Amino acid sequence: MVKKKAPVFDSDNAALEEGNHMPENTEDNKDERRPVFRNATFQHSTTAGKKKTWRSLKQILAHEKSLPWPKDTPLYSNITAPPSFKPPKKYSDISGLEAKYTDPQTKLFYSNTDEFATVRTLPSDIIAGYLTLRGANNPIG
Repeated sequence: MVKKKAPVFDSDNAALEEGNHMPENTEDNKDERRPVFRNATFQHSTTAGKKKTWRSLKQILAHEKSLPWPKDTPLYSNITAPPSFKPPKKYSDISGLEAKYTDPQTKLFYSNTDEFATVRTLPSDIIAGYLTLRGANNPIG
């Protein structure tokens, strides 16, 4: 037994209810055929071709401050992110490249053997300067 497909258009549905399998004068009914799933009263909320203007963070923050918000509402000015699950990337204190290694004596990060040789020849005041730039504790001085 062959199953019939569900009608997609209103005019097809009316023709099937009458017992006809094909609607008459399909050329005349093209204008009348409206899909069942479309809303005849639907209108887009914006005009076509109009681009959305982007606002800067400064404008968004100023707009948020001007409106009364409940205390628990998340806003751009008070969003805090949880700590990351990924470990932070380490960058060489000498070259700025991604560092895979740490000197155990000076605690400076380095990325290759040439930088390691350079780190070992640095005086303690320069090492302390690198560590303070990075925000690490100074174990030497």
